[in-house]
Amino acid sequence: MTQDLAYQGNPDNSYFIARDLAFEGHHGMARDTLRLILSRYPDYTDVRNLLAKTYSWDGNHNEARKHFNKITSVERQNKEVWIAAIKNEMYAKNYTIALGLANKALTFIKDDSDLQNLRNDIINEIYSKQNATETSAEDELKETEAKSYKNRIGIVNSLDVFDIVYDPMIYSGVEYIRETEIGKIIPRVNYSNRFNINGLQYEMDFYPKISKTFYAYTNYGYSNSRIFPNHRAGAELFANLPKALEVSAGMRYLDFVTSRAIIYTGSLGLYKGDYYFSLRPYITPRTDGPIGVSGSLLARKYFQDGENYFGINLIMGYSPEIKQLISDSDIVLAETLLFVESQQLLFEYQFTGNSLTNSYRASLGITRQELVFDPGKFFLALSAGFRYHTKF
Repeated sequence: MTQDLAYQGNPDNSYFIARDLAFEGHHGMARDTLRLILSRYPDYTDVRNLLAKTYSWDGNHNEARKHFNKITSVERQNKEVWIAAIKNEMYAKNYTIALGLANKALTFIKDDSDLQNLRNDIINEIYSKQNATETSAEDELKETEAKSYKNRIGIVNSLDVFDIVYDPMIYSGVEYIRETEIGKIIPRVNYSNRFNINGLQYEMDFYPKISKTFYAYTNYGYSNSRIFPNHRAGAELFANLPKALEVSAGMRYLDFVTSRAIIYTGSLGLYKGDYYFSLRPYITPRTDGPIGVSGSLLARKYFQDGENYFGINLIMGYSPEIKQLISDSDIVLAETLLFVESQQLLFEYQFTGNSLTNSYRASLGITRQELVFDPGKFFLALSAGFRYHTKF
């Protein structure tokens, strides 16, 4: 007999029986019934929530966490489950994880007084356990934690080193992120030094909020340097779907000195517990040659909250990334990079400081890419980068 056919009863009646058993203190008997229901109805939220609670009540916080994560990764608006998951970490004295869960819950259920009060209780508990000699620093941190941050400033730096032909290339940027009621606004200034040429690019990103289901991305950038596109623009619509899925569709426009390019893109994202996976294709039509096609696969493992993660990004095909190289006639051919073969593997690690207002991200990657002026011959490049953000 298969697992699907192991349970043939009425799931609602069985749930009420298990609930009564659990409330009477018979947690083991209740779990037997709850697991049996889930063998046939794995998406029965109330059953999985009660199962997780019984584990939490018995001190098996790790097992409880697994079941709470299965629910919150799909049902992000379920306040009851968020509260139970947060309290499970508090019972386990994992106050940092509990604070991260509370912050995450408040991003989906904004301005909820119960979640906010629970978050404040966690912060108070964290401070109460600090040494008396750290009182001044703790008070400052507590005041910082209680704020709702609307601003960030970020600094980005990266370096590419090549095994042949090219000298090292430097990329830097400064950005300001402002959270508003209508969406996130990000002005940015990018600097690069390539082939002994200095260049600046000015960009603006805007993520307008449309509804609980939809949001968008828009971008415009300008540069008068030949190592950047003169103009670049982008637009993309994102939709949050059931089962923790996210899909998008959009395009990018690049205006170079000698040509223009339109890149069609989109994404399919999936949240699975503490993991996030995203697949993104890029399609670049041409009138004088084959279509440029590439794709990227991103995987991230999140830790206590969305600010702490480890990620791997694999990019294959014809790269749409605009890191201009140079031809054998010493002419910067930015647009040719849309149609050269490239493979890239990138590792990234982001973490927050003790105050939770500062975040740091380090990245390391390797690229194998076709030479612009010698088709069929490839070079290797090692990339290293660092990003710092501070909230205020």
